[in-house]
Amino acid sequence: MKSVFPSMSRTVVASLITVSSFFAGAVHQAQAERLSTSVTPRHYTLTLTPDLKAATFSGVETIEVTLTEATKSITLNSAEIQFQSVTITTGGKQQTAKVSSDEGKEQTTFTVPEELSAGEATIQVGYTGILNDKLRGFYLSKTAKRNYAVSQFESTDARRAFPSFDEPAFKATFDVSLVVDSGDTGISNGPIVADSPGPGDGKHTLKFLTTPIMSTYLVAFLVGDFQCTEGESDGVKIRGCATPDKVALTPFSVEVAKYVLHYYDTYFGIHYPLKKLDLIALPDFEAGAMENFGAITYRETALLIDPKTASDGAKKEVALVIAHEMAHQWFGDLVTMQWWNNIWLNEGFATWMENKPVAAMHPEWAIDQQVAADEDQTLGLDAQPTTRAIRAKADTREEIEEMFDGISYGKASDVLLAVENYLGPETFRKGVHTYLAAHVYGNATAEDFWGAQTETSHKPVNKIMESLVAQPGEPILTFGEPTSGSVSVSQRRFFLSPSIQPDPAQKWTIPVCFKEIADKQSCEVLTPAGASLKTPSGSLFFANAGGKGYYRTSYPADVYANLVAHVETGLTPTERISFVGDEWAQVRANKATVGDYLNLVTAFKSDPNAQVVSSAVDGVGAIYERVAATAEERAAVGSWLRATFSPEYAKLPPPSERDSPNISEMRAHLFGILGYYAKDPAILTQAHEITEKYLADPASVDATLGQTALAIAARNGDAALFDQLQKVAETSTNPELQEGSLRLLAEFEDPALVQRSLDYAASNKVRNQDALIQFAIALQIDATRDAAWRYIKAHWDTIKNLLTPELGSSLVGSAGAFCSVEDRDDVKAFFASHKVPDTEHALQHAEESIDGCIELRKLQQPNLDKWIADQPK
Repeated sequence: MKSVFPSMSRTVVASLITVSSFFAGAVHQAQAERLSTSVTPRHYTLTLTPDLKAATFSGVETIEVTLTEATKSITLNSAEIQFQSVTITTGGKQQTAKVSSDEGKEQTTFTVPEELSAGEATIQVGYTGILNDKLRGFYLSKTAKRNYAVSQFESTDARRAFPSFDEPAFKATFDVSLVVDSGDTGISNGPIVADSPGPGDGKHTLKFLTTPIMSTYLVAFLVGDFQCTEGESDGVKIRGCATPDKVALTPFSVEVAKYVLHYYDTYFGIHYPLKKLDLIALPDFEAGAMENFGAITYRETALLIDPKTASDGAKKEVALVIAHEMAHQWFGDLVTMQWWNNIWLNEGFATWMENKPVAAMHPEWAIDQQVAADEDQTLGLDAQPTTRAIRAKADTREEIEEMFDGISYGKASDVLLAVENYLGPETFRKGVHTYLAAHVYGNATAEDFWGAQTETSHKPVNKIMESLVAQPGEPILTFGEPTSGSVSVSQRRFFLSPSIQPDPAQKWTIPVCFKEIADKQSCEVLTPAGASLKTPSGSLFFANAGGKGYYRTSYPADVYANLVAHVETGLTPTERISFVGDEWAQVRANKATVGDYLNLVTAFKSDPNAQVVSSAVDGVGAIYERVAATAEERAAVGSWLRATFSPEYAKLPPPSERDSPNISEMRAHLFGILGYYAKDPAILTQAHEITEKYLADPASVDATLGQTALAIAARNGDAALFDQLQKVAETSTNPELQEGSLRLLAEFEDPALVQRSLDYAASNKVRNQDALIQFAIALQIDATRDAAWRYIKAHWDTIKNLLTPELGSSLVGSAGAFCSVEDRDDVKAFFASHKVPDTEHALQHAEESIDGCIELRKLQQPNLDKWIADQPK
């Protein structure tokens, strides 16, 4: 599953990712009590009949099970289901079962009068359920014209659609039939193998091919008037599907999927195991996407693209989400984690893997630089006062849902990247194949994976990965002067807060790769007892070749100065991103000053890579928003940015259709710096001019620049522009334009328009999947934060009804954008008395974020004032 972040300015996105990384799950807390292993399912036969007008459905189900011991009762999972009839047959004898349900445990027990003998048994169930509005289970999705029935079962919501053994290790095969209106179609995991009329007038029954062995959370049912475009790759039929008004936006995704499927077939050495692959865009969908086996579902913005008007960033994001979910067809679907405590085996792998085919398909997108920037964000997350190990306790529903966070996705991916870099890509690929081949259609653990890598490589991968997976946090490596082919090194846990003292006993076993000439590297393994490492010869000492190591670095003053002097000539773009990220981390930890950091950024001002400049300026944005406390301080930072980057912007040619994605992104990024932070009058004027052209005809303006200009114009916009964007949000059939316009409504700073935006977000004109995002954005922006917080508190009865499993945590986490003791105490007190289910971690991180801002400002504001005073007048 791919989590979703708001489409907003880069600074806000970075802040939201850092503040609110722990996503929550169910609307109520329920114990995820484990089922007995004495009953195991082999096969499900399901016939579902949804009533789209009444928002209900009926089901007829047969479950073939194996009993390892004699019993009178069988317990499985169910939620929000009304049982009509239940029988159990074994040894040729059918018995009617009594039904008793435990709503808290989401379990139901079937009890028969006479003992069931060990062996094979058949459970037959007739039941009804609801098509809910909570974006989970079998639920209702709506457009202006009609209703749809769609599904989202990860992690524990298949039980809302059919009684089941709803745990990942209880794999089985599925025969699915859907009884739908005569004008509708259905989509499930397999292709349609039969279409027959009835039962009843105006209905037809669609029967789908039996699935492979798989977990319940990967089953999918979708009913409506979906239309699709088609393609083929390696003998597999690929379809991109959407509502009829948006099917024209699916061809881009089909082309990406065709490339990715062939790439994965080749890389894994295991052919995609199904006959078809559908990618379906849904009008209402909480996450970014979901990897249902053979029937992947997406938010519309994560799949649908108009290449004529799409920004490079939107194309890149769609391609990455497609590649992420398709990677799950192997990592997660074909081979599934044994239990949710190892969800990183799904999400970490898919996050790591998604970059490979996209980088190969579009080298001009510089995916490796985005990976380096993402790793820097993850290191920031993992250095907070409270974090967790990659593998952690996940027994309750709440604990399971909170595993879908920046650690399972980001850190796990970065650990895999570090190990791959240490072993070499081909050796690592062989280990991946060995792991997958050994567990096809089965379940696996972390030990299974690193055991396969250790066996294949004959290197201590087991010790390295256990060290990184089982421990929370990250190390900082402090190097001495390199001499005579070696360098002294010490390690300790790194925290962003200088007030936290790490446990000196916590150490890691990690690969450390040193840069050599011609972009080669030499890797050594640092153990907990290690105090020195061998180093290659060469004039430039850099201890994170490729920027792929999962650690921070600290160098002696002369080594650091030499790196700064050669940062543009001696380091690759990914290494520069790692280097500047480590320096900002030192500022946060009070080992360097904001002046040191701003001076370093000067060395990057002419860097030709948009992502490098963006990563460097991210720290400046944090100084502007989190260190500077007065209008005068912010004006001084803005003035410096204008003096530093205006000449670089002036060097760029006018926009052209021939521009590379890097040039387009560089132009847009510098434009954003000068418009948002520097408030350059000429840029503000251009922003309004470009906005007028872009809204009149999106194809007439470079989309990357047009969207940046629109964001700047919105911050400074009037009611007329607000009205224009609201109209686009309500009427556009282009998801990128529609959602982008909606998000920008939350960024207007005029007080009257802030109020309009908040009222609009709380209205029924905004979908559940989007409403809380609007409030989260407003909480992230200085000019709207106080008004948004007052509104949330005053209208809590309305807000709480908008809560969805994932986005409730984003709302709570976004309150971490405050930066005062009074606001922290207010946030803490409010959510203590107005609890948002499953947001314990998000609230803790919000409070820690506020404390971190208070501490950072207290320590670094005097340094900022000194730096400002030292600037040439």
